[in-house]
Amino acid sequence: MPDTTFNDRAAAGLWQLFAYPFRVFFLSLALLSVLVVPLWLAVLMGLLQLPLALPGFHWHQHELVFAFLQAGIAGFLLTAVCVWTGTERMHGARLLGLWLVWLAGRLLMAGGDGLPDWLVFGVNLAFLPLVMVDAGWRIWQTGQRRQLVIMLVLGLLWLMQLGFLLQPHGPYASGALIVAMALMLVIGGRITPNFSMAWLRQRGLSTEGILVVPLLEKMMLAAMALTFLAVMSEASLAVLVTSAAAGALTLVRLALWRGWRVRGEPLLWVLHLSLLWIPVGLWLLAGSAAGWWVGTVWMHAVGVGAMGGLMLGVISRVALGHTGRPLVLPAGMVTAFVLIQLAALARVGAALGWLPWHAGIGAGTLLWTAAYALFLLRYTLILAAPRVDGRPG
Repeated sequence: MPDTTFNDRAAAGLWQLFAYPFRVFFLSLALLSVLVVPLWLAVLMGLLQLPLALPGFHWHQHELVFAFLQAGIAGFLLTAVCVWTGTERMHGARLLGLWLVWLAGRLLMAGGDGLPDWLVFGVNLAFLPLVMVDAGWRIWQTGQRRQLVIMLVLGLLWLMQLGFLLQPHGPYASGALIVAMALMLVIGGRITPNFSMAWLRQRGLSTEGILVVPLLEKMMLAAMALTFLAVMSEASLAVLVTSAAAGALTLVRLALWRGWRVRGEPLLWVLHLSLLWIPVGLWLLAGSAAGWWVGTVWMHAVGVGAMGGLMLGVISRVALGHTGRPLVLPAGMVTAFVLIQLAALARVGAALGWLPWHAGIGAGTLLWTAAYALFLLRYTLILAAPRVDGRPG
């Protein structure tokens, strides 16, 4: 007789992934991470041919700048906005439908050679507006106008995706990374200092000197907006000046959070360290504009160090807290946090010529893949299991 108990448990685990947005989207972005980067390296080295909808380099850019980021946005935002607004979570068939749109985009991008552009592009462009409609409606209905700035940032990100699909050689991938940095700075500015101060208070330690300065926040966002405009205009002098200024402001902001005080908690230091890659990336962008090094080096600092590192840290924390578990990392996850930082160093080092090119990108690929593979190893069952406290979600 077939093992119906095993089959029932498997079905229950799969359906549990659609009990809350973070479950299926965090698992999906980790799976995307361990597949796309090695596949791209194999394509780059001529070891594999795929029926890609875009040329290999542009497929790689799209999947990591847009698809990876959008899965993280959907998982985090659609979970957080329910908490912010006190509204019922998206779950069940609606969540399944949204996820299928994201999944269809990945399949069409990976195997859409020969298919009409309107189909491939249309499916990929449909996902983020669906996320924005759900989140925006909740925010509007509950009068939390302060959160609408996130909708503005997501709208810009969607426009960058549209521009990239229509003109992949244009400045749209760079513009999207500037928008992604702004989003990370906004979200990171809300959670990182607050989580850090809460951790210190729980241990009876002082939070004196940890500051969030409203004027500095506004100046930083203004500098990021000017950097975005400069990048989109492709004016080298303007990019140099604005990105250097934005990098300085973001570094001062991070310094005021005193991240070294939480060096004993990996779930916190990974946030501070990953956000540190943003000023590094902005200064590398300034150097690229000055002609000191290749124009892609800053993209790897931001994409791997900031986005990859912050995403890994946030999903590791959210997956614990929202399944009713204590905020104690599973075994191996500190190693994953270290590996993703080393991946950024390897990839930036290769782009700057400090490491042999093949060795650098090979090491970066291996380190990135290992970091997210560790997440899959430790978190797949957590994401597919019911909350330990018995609450819905």
